[in-house]
Amino acid sequence: MSIVVNIYYSGTGENARKFAEEMESSGTVAEIRKEKGNLRYEYFIPMADPETVLLIDCWKDQESIDKHHASPMMEKITELRVKYDLHMRVERYVSDEGGIPEADSRFIKE
Repeated sequence: MSIVVNIYYSGTGENARKFAEEMESSGTVAEIRKEKGNLRYEYFIPMADPETVLLIDCWKDQESIDKHHASPMMEKITELRVKYDLHMRVERYVSDEGGIPEADSRFIKE
């Protein structure tokens, strides 16, 4: 099982993008990616909403997320969210361990 958390950061102007850039340039993202249980931590900009930044955050299990939330990394993330006055919308998904159904896989080109 893995848990995927999609976090949509939004703010005024380019604040969400500046937040993501500072997360990267400060080394915070690199440190999070090294945390035990982190499977993915990556930012994207939705084409339909360039003032929003999407974080795809994937963890091995809830215990890994809990340890991340209790880490000093969260203080840095919170400081930057406040600095850039960001609002968040969150979606959470648990992986389907059965894999991609054959009926769906025919639409995927590898």
